[in-house]
Amino acid sequence: MSGVILGVNPLSRWLLFGEWRAHPMRAVLAVVAIAVGVAMGFAIHLINAAAFNEFNAAVHSLSGQADVQVTGREALFDEGIYPRLATHEGVALASPVLEVDAARADGQGSLKIVGLDAFRAGYIAPDLMGVPDASRPYDVLADDTVFLSPAAQAWLGKARGDRITVRAGTRDLALRVAGPILRARSGQRLGVMDIGALQWRFRLTGKLSRIDLKLRDGVDRATFERALAAELERDYPGRFTVGRPGDANQESRSNNLSRAYRVNLTVLALVALFTGAFLVFSTQALSVLRRRGQFALLRVLGLERRALLRQVLLEGAILGVLGALLGIAAGYGLAAAALSLFGGDLGAGYFPGVKPHVQFAPGAALVYFGLGLGVALLGCAAPALEAARARPAIALKSGNDETALERLNRVWPAVVCLLLAGACAFAPPVFGLPLFGYFAVALLLIGGIGLMPRLAASAFRSLDRVLRRREDHSPVLALTLARLANAPGQASIALGGVLASFSLMVAMGIMVASFRVSVDDWILHILPADLYVRSSSGGNTGGFGAPEQAALAGVPGVARAAFLRTRPLSLDPARPNIALVARDIDANDPGRMLALVGDPAPVPAGARPVWVSEAMTDLYRLKPGQTVNLPLGGRPQPFFIAGVWRDYANQTGAVVVLLDDYRALTGDTTVTDAALWVAPGADVAHVEAALRKLPFGAALQLARPGDIRAMSLRIFDRSFAVTYLLEAIAIAIGLSGVAATFSAQTLARAKEFGMLRHVGVTRRQVLGILAVEGGALTALGVVTGFVLGLVISLILVYVVNPQSFHWTMQLHLPWPLLGSVAAVLVAASVATALVSGRYALSGGPVRAVREDW
Repeated sequence: MSGVILGVNPLSRWLLFGEWRAHPMRAVLAVVAIAVGVAMGFAIHLINAAAFNEFNAAVHSLSGQADVQVTGREALFDEGIYPRLATHEGVALASPVLEVDAARADGQGSLKIVGLDAFRAGYIAPDLMGVPDASRPYDVLADDTVFLSPAAQAWLGKARGDRITVRAGTRDLALRVAGPILRARSGQRLGVMDIGALQWRFRLTGKLSRIDLKLRDGVDRATFERALAAELERDYPGRFTVGRPGDANQESRSNNLSRAYRVNLTVLALVALFTGAFLVFSTQALSVLRRRGQFALLRVLGLERRALLRQVLLEGAILGVLGALLGIAAGYGLAAAALSLFGGDLGAGYFPGVKPHVQFAPGAALVYFGLGLGVALLGCAAPALEAARARPAIALKSGNDETALERLNRVWPAVVCLLLAGACAFAPPVFGLPLFGYFAVALLLIGGIGLMPRLAASAFRSLDRVLRRREDHSPVLALTLARLANAPGQASIALGGVLASFSLMVAMGIMVASFRVSVDDWILHILPADLYVRSSSGGNTGGFGAPEQAALAGVPGVARAAFLRTRPLSLDPARPNIALVARDIDANDPGRMLALVGDPAPVPAGARPVWVSEAMTDLYRLKPGQTVNLPLGGRPQPFFIAGVWRDYANQTGAVVVLLDDYRALTGDTTVTDAALWVAPGADVAHVEAALRKLPFGAALQLARPGDIRAMSLRIFDRSFAVTYLLEAIAIAIGLSGVAATFSAQTLARAKEFGMLRHVGVTRRQVLGILAVEGGALTALGVVTGFVLGLVISLILVYVVNPQSFHWTMQLHLPWPLLGSVAAVLVAASVATALVSGRYALSGGPVRAVREDW
């Protein structure tokens, strides 16, 4: 960087270093703002890339060297299809696989256990083979042993010979650790068992998750895949999916799982970069205003207009280069720290069980470096053009600063931006992302900032006219309003910083508060019972059979019991699985248990009703009155869509069916959850004690609605921790920018203050003018920023959020947060103006006006 600076001519270096020496903090703040924006964006990109790649690699490692995979639309399917595939023409080897997420008996999460046939899996997935002790080679076939990956051993704190306890239904199942897995990815928590033992121990006899196929030499994989898919669809319609490990469908499923979350985090990070662009603009604009006389003198002495334009652009570019380089370095360090502390999903839960490591991405670094440099050049473009266009004769005159800012008073560019923002707000998503919604937010900010000079002039002129009608008006207030009304360009530079920071804070604060309040209300609506019971806090191996359900319903003090069964379903191989929820629900009044959206559709006689989540209406284009086929019981089953409900638990979609319909179609009588209503007069604590006395009482996880609500909100806050951090950073940068702008403008007006002192205005009155100016400008910026932020929040709540996550929410304004930040902004502006004013007045009135002699 120093070589670049030394490579320019002496005049450019003199102008550059002279400006930095005179106002170092302005340059530092601009560099820091750009660095923070680049660092956050680059870090989030590195984190997302590392987590996504590691997750895909972990999934691919489970498939080994399989050429083709056959999976079911349901999570598990009958193993009766295996002989047909194993003897199919072109298949050299078929390996059956069963996967479960076994809940730990201590309630500390779940362990993925893969059941394999040791005689077949060794040819397809040799890395997953267990390594038994030399003295016990048959442990690979034992019914009570499990082999653990290094990460699983470390997580469980177990070694060879120890026992782990997992939950199977309501029973505790002890498994002996027989040794390690031959090879597993770093951080991949995985267990491997004999497939027959896994089926027997977890009561999944005859069930498989997938079948891996190894093809004979010379068989074309694509042709075989298409032929097998057509054959299975003909004989088993809607039951199986044929693909290959790591194919486009798998990539699409993994990508869609977290894409909206990743994109929104990146956009939030770029908010700080936008704030940095405005800080560069204010820094360069004030610098050009302060040096107009110098530039005019250089023009008179022969400096070309083009050279002056290059000089100002060079100053902004150096700020951008420094900020971008610092941001790239800081972003890499931030990504490494975040991955070690929070994992690859930053607490959102999208990539469980993986331990990604950050890898430097030169291409992404170049992109974010270009963004930082581009933002700096964009911020200094207008000041550079003004410096080059200024007429030397006019610029040499003192007191003509407002003339240089006349172009800021143009209204039509701002109006065009606002009109375009309105059009973008109603545009549909692009590739499932609210790109036009983001454009609308950016255009609203640009248009709002562009209107500030005209808005400031109109507002303060109106106040000035009102004040003049009063006979007892204050001279300090009159001078303040007169200057603000007649110097809107300079006021807009300060107002723009307040507007940008406060409006973004308002928008983000309203969006997050609206989401949190909506989630809270939703939880209260869907948890009407007094007590909720399940046999495990994670995984998919816990549950209650018919005897346990009868025992729960018969506990003394229980007036009513309702049961629920959840399981994944695949409706589209290219999309993540949806959640099927089968529950006891009154089909005539589903709104008692579900947060319905819109009008329900009457269910025809004999039809099976289903209620789909909002995500299903967006992703699968479903609506009430239509019929949807759900793969249940080994075949597609038609269901009538009776309504749409709000679901914040499943971003990829969920459907609710009657528990009786589910049991009739699948024959599955197990449930995963129970809701208990306590009889009038009975004590919930006594019911809890009675539940603990059941034969399986030690395995029960009990929770009251308040406990579930508190836990859910903790998860919400953890998921939005990064959002809160980005919001805080934007506010901090905005406050710093406001302070720097007011300070620079105050110090640049030393001659004006000297003249006021000469005509009899006291030092205290000058400070009063500055305090009122700072307070009035910030108050106008806060009011305007609130209006602009409210409009932006409407786009975030009603456009960006539904198009990103496919659910709606109610609007909620966090008045305490907004009021406190507004008060801090006003106080910071007034304090900065006073401190800078004291410094500007310290030189005395004679020295202040010596340049005008």
